[in-house]
Amino acid sequence: MNNIAKPIIIVGTGRSGSTIFHQIFTTHPSVTWLSTLCHRYPNKPNWNRFLLYALENPIVSLYLRKKFVPFEAYPFWDRLYQGFSEPFRDLLSTDVTKKSKEKILKNMACLLTRKRPRLLLKITGWPRIGFIDEVFEGVKFIHVVRDGRAVVNSMLEVPWWSGWRGPQNWRWGALTKEHMVLWRKSGQCFAVLAAIEWLMLMDAMEKAKQKIEKERFTEIHYEALCSDPVGIFKKVIEFCELEWNPRFEKELFSFEMRNTNDKWAKNLSKAQQRNIEAVMQPYLSKYGYV
Repeated sequence: MNNIAKPIIIVGTGRSGSTIFHQIFTTHPSVTWLSTLCHRYPNKPNWNRFLLYALENPIVSLYLRKKFVPFEAYPFWDRLYQGFSEPFRDLLSTDVTKKSKEKILKNMACLLTRKRPRLLLKITGWPRIGFIDEVFEGVKFIHVVRDGRAVVNSMLEVPWWSGWRGPQNWRWGALTKEHMVLWRKSGQCFAVLAAIEWLMLMDAMEKAKQKIEKERFTEIHYEALCSDPVGIFKKVIEFCELEWNPRFEKELFSFEMRNTNDKWAKNLSKAQQRNIEAVMQPYLSKYGYV
């Protein structure tokens, strides 16, 4: 059943640039990826495989690429493991059941094609690294990191951010006493709550990655990706043990990379900026943002 060799998993907090990174990566001719077909028809993984076969035809590939874009496809994941998409905490190795492992391996294997033997998946929010590593063998993890202040600003601009309902009703579990003090001290500022969410997810990432061998985990910065996409992807392709392909390099240049990190400084008030920086300071410093 398990003919999935060294799957590649992109992880990040969300709003971190992982989507554009994933979209570019899916143009590599050796990788299999989930599309909107898996999102809309989670019980029909074969349809996604047929799509990947069809992409080999240059006449229809451009149309199909626009119609069926790369997707995280959480309905597909939830069909394989109920609750995968929105757990209140990170998913760990101890959450994997024998049945769920068999279902995941069987359905993911169905997606692979002869020309696309490497499985490429994107997962955001909780890292779920322990869970994924328990299911698959030899996983290569790529963590996409972005300035947390830009992530917070982006969270506040999307309609699906669950923080508007307050921490008692959001999807990330109860706040610690320390986090609750920070939020109340800010006057229940939503920017601060978004900063706390980022902090919680980064804490989970730091904890999870400690259990993965260094040769199977790498990090890239969104800002570096924007400034030098070719250089970053050459390192990523080498890390993933794939071949640098002229077709892939040509596709890479078709994507417009634009660093929009300056928006947070324009959109957030000075008070909000000070408050979120106080919350996120440890990781802003660790990753070189302050």
